[in-house]
Amino acid sequence: MKKITLLILLFVTTISFGQENEEKHPQDVNTKHELKINTFNLIAFSSLDISYEKLINTESSFGVALFYNFSDIESDNIGFPKKFSITPYYRWFFSENKYARGFFVEGFGMLNTYEDIFFDFNNDSNKVQNETAFALGVSVGGKFVTKSGFTTEVYLGVGRNLIKNQDDDDFFEFNIVGRFGISLGYRF
Repeated sequence: MKKITLLILLFVTTISFGQENEEKHPQDVNTKHELKINTFNLIAFSSLDISYEKLINTESSFGVALFYNFSDIESDNIGFPKKFSITPYYRWFFSENKYARGFFVEGFGMLNTYEDIFFDFNNDSNKVQNETAFALGVSVGGKFVTKSGFTTEVYLGVGRNLIKNQDDDDFFEFNIVGRFGISLGYRF
């Protein structure tokens, strides 16, 4: 009889904690996907930066970001050289009792194209050369999720181009890549 009473108590306790978690964090129930747009890049660089993220478990996720810069770097005062990139990433979250949100560390790879401007002394003019490279890097950031499933994340990262198709005699090389933004999205 004691064993049956113990099993019933254990069953009731499990059900109550499960319901408490659903009531406390309804955005974590049956949600494994996120779509986001990086509003910082949209405003600052006239660039479209969208991403999809698949939530694996409470501590990790993976995703891919697609970036395209609409501005012309020769006429742009900021001079952001990256034109296109596709960035797969993997994130580790460090928040307790929260499903894939809070502080995170991210490892990423980035296939990127950029415009390299250099001065041609023979023709006395600037020359623009399109380059392609692959970079590896790390980022840190934080993700916040509302009860209705809307997400905001802030992140900052740096990587280095490892494989480039440019000439070795080019003195000024675009070796460092940045990964940063303030993204808004939805978890579903």
